[in-house]
Amino acid sequence: MTVLDLDGSQPSQPPIRHRIAAGAAARLDLRDVGRKLRLWAWDRDYAAFARRLPAPSGAPEIFLLGSGDYHHLTAALIERRAEPLTVIHFDNHPDWAWTFPRRHCGSWVNAALKMPHVARVITIGCCSDDLAQLDRAGENLAALRSGKLELHPWYRTPTAFDRDDAPVPGHVVAHGQLEWANLAGEDWTGFLARLVARLPTEAVWITIDKDVLAPDEAATNWDQGALPLPLLEQAVSTLARACRVLGVDLCGDYSPAGHRHPMKIAEAWLDQPRRAPRDLGLNESTNARLLDLLEEVL
Repeated sequence: MTVLDLDGSQPSQPPIRHRIAAGAAARLDLRDVGRKLRLWAWDRDYAAFARRLPAPSGAPEIFLLGSGDYHHLTAALIERRAEPLTVIHFDNHPDWAWTFPRRHCGSWVNAALKMPHVARVITIGCCSDDLAQLDRAGENLAALRSGKLELHPWYRTPTAFDRDDAPVPGHVVAHGQLEWANLAGEDWTGFLARLVARLPTEAVWITIDKDVLAPDEAATNWDQGALPLPLLEQAVSTLARACRVLGVDLCGDYSPAGHRHPMKIAEAWLDQPRRAPRDLGLNESTNARLLDLLEEVL
């Protein structure tokens, strides 16, 4: 287990601090570049970060990234692995927007889809308004239609979609709308069984942004979804039993941003909640559950 300490949000939490003290987790101090990498990064800073990552050991890896503002660094973790893999992505946001700069927490899925060893990206749990803005998906609409990108919202109302002649596998396109096949209220065990049966690779990489959870189960820097934590735990257990998990990364802890770049200040003001969450202790208990589970099943 490696704690990528970019913002100080995780090493002080008891379930993580105790693992570091016991030698069960290594802390890589990256706070010197945390502000440069937060929300988005210039290519040179992203490349410098990637060079500081440990080489894959061959055993399943666990990385902790801090705030969800660093989710784009997942792409660097995946790029280190050379064999064919499927990315299983739990998130309240699809992270598929087309952005400048391109190394952005809201667009890292684009980078993953372009990697030759990534067979598919499967995003699970979205509720965010990003799904109401399919124009921001850019080329990823083609990836959705081809099946290289799958999107399984927890709950989302139909989205305006003027391409009745462009089917999206797993969802209904008709009468100028895309009706999402929502997971809320569905047979979760059955969904997971079908998901595993259709995976194009034996190996998977699991990436979890805790903003996929409701506000009573995590405290994050972003608007949050409604996937229940026990269902997330069931999904991780199912994937670990059925697949060869190369690695897992976990982000979505809250920390004050402290942006200095005017573009980042403006973007955070426009896109993120203005108030800090009240109960940061939620992350300690949720992280403890998830880390205990990962250590058990990997």
